[in-house]
Amino acid sequence: MMFEGTVRRGLFRVGKGDAEAAHEFTLRRLAAMSRMPVALAALRARYAVAAPRTVFGVRFPNPVGLAAGMDKDGMALPAWPALGFGFVEVGTVTAHPQPGNPRPRLFRLPDSEAVINRMGFNNAGAEALAARLAALPRPLGVPLGISLGKSKVTPLDDAVADYQASYRALRGQGDYFAVNVSSPNTPGLRALQDRDHLDALLAALVGEKPVLVKIAPDLTEPAIAELLEVCLARGAAGVIATNTTLSRDGLAPTDQPRAGETGGLSGRPLTDRARQVVAFVHRETGGRLPIIGVGGIVQPDDATRMFDAGASLVQLYTGFIYRGPALPRAVARAASTAPTPSPTPPTPR
Repeated sequence: MMFEGTVRRGLFRVGKGDAEAAHEFTLRRLAAMSRMPVALAALRARYAVAAPRTVFGVRFPNPVGLAAGMDKDGMALPAWPALGFGFVEVGTVTAHPQPGNPRPRLFRLPDSEAVINRMGFNNAGAEALAARLAALPRPLGVPLGISLGKSKVTPLDDAVADYQASYRALRGQGDYFAVNVSSPNTPGLRALQDRDHLDALLAALVGEKPVLVKIAPDLTEPAIAELLEVCLARGAAGVIATNTTLSRDGLAPTDQPRAGETGGLSGRPLTDRARQVVAFVHRETGGRLPIIGVGGIVQPDDATRMFDAGASLVQLYTGFIYRGPALPRAVARAASTAPTPSPTPPTPR
């Protein structure tokens, strides 16, 4: 409660309420802490939770991960496991460095415990991330996922080569790779969820490391089913469900003035839809595709319901912004009693 009552209030005032300024401030502080072994040890003693499980051949100390977007360029990597996360996903990274969309591009909707972002894959590029990861002084201690996206300057017809360039640069660094074809903030990107585009992309990327596909919550069930057929046929290791949504359903009346901001919405309004997509993926594939559930997890019960719906792992982002470092620990503790989903008969079609 100290975080929500005091620390969060202070962070939300950083940069006169500029959400991205607060994000950057937090990353700088965590990056500094990452170079302090004593501080990391103290955090681990307070927040680390052991609830191991193995998913798509990778062993996770606990099933609660940091979602992509929080630490795009891997600036504060040692801090995240110390805060209780059982895995970390960096990115989304692109083959070409890019500044992203113009600021302001990140907006808090506090009464809805939500965020709207139109960041646009701002990152230093795959080569820079590879160099930073190679320079880490010691192993991270938890699995590292790397989210790959398409560079904005790359035409859609050349997307496969663009993703391949990032994958080649980072292949030796990640324990798994997430193919982000569902962000609403890069023009045309969601078209890569279509059968032909996704088939070509997975044919080029699936190989020695687990490759997962991150999907949008705005897809219809028939579209998701078609995407899953491609994932199964091409040997994808799993699905990340879901990305942010273009819907503005579920916002508190006090947050309606922000509803017109373009970009993807995350947080509490996405809780039910993300869980519905997880349940559909699990039913449709008969449990053959492991699922990382993400979207609207702001309390342990949200994660428990994700696991019940069929998720093998979960990720936090917006919930962590609003609830702070106690949340991953609480979710991991709840997860310690949640069973790993088992295969079920697929949905008749």
